[in-house]
Amino acid sequence: MSQRWNQERKNEEYYKKAKKQDYRSRASFKLLQLNRKFKIIKKGNSVVDLGAAPGGWSQVALEAVGEDGVVVAVDLNRIKPFDEDNFWSIKGDFTQKDTLEEIQRTLQGKTQVIISDASPKLSGIKDLDQLRSIDLAQSVLQISDGILKYKGNIIMKVFQGEGYPELLKDIKKKFQTVKTTKPPSSRKKSGEMYIVGRGFRREGKKH
Repeated sequence: MSQRWNQERKNEEYYKKAKKQDYRSRASFKLLQLNRKFKIIKKGNSVVDLGAAPGGWSQVALEAVGEDGVVVAVDLNRIKPFDEDNFWSIKGDFTQKDTLEEIQRTLQGKTQVIISDASPKLSGIKDLDQLRSIDLAQSVLQISDGILKYKGNIIMKVFQGEGYPELLKDIKKKFQTVKTTKPPSSRKKSGEMYIVGRGFRREGKKH
């Protein structure tokens, strides 16, 4: 009971921190911690945030890229704009070709970083939700072929379980280095894992 209470208190702590520091979501701290550890997003980078609503990750990405970078946020739901001029939002399904074309038009090319904290619509059935998460992560990986620059980087969320080892293998074919991690702000009881890929290879070729 004490351990559970401490964990719930910690989660509440991140919620309070988000309110205090004017972040849109407690999930903002996940990207803050991931980027502090892996340095995936740098000043001047272009970043595409897939499944971005309500904008917690985009907010952190905007801080990381600075005035010379660009952040393009994509979600089925409308994302409330930020004040920065280098932020664009696209309302659409990122698994669809027309949305990908709109991303490319907005970027005027390709991006240096893809980030995705996207979750499938949860049914409450653990196995089904986990498989949907794998499908969504595979979609993010496929999208990298169309919009990620050579030697680009990626951070994506996925739920562990069936299909997870195969997904990791697929990611390792496309990126020079791949790490899996769970930031401190992620709930311990959650099955979510974050995959960090560095050094995108063209068309999944090893060399």
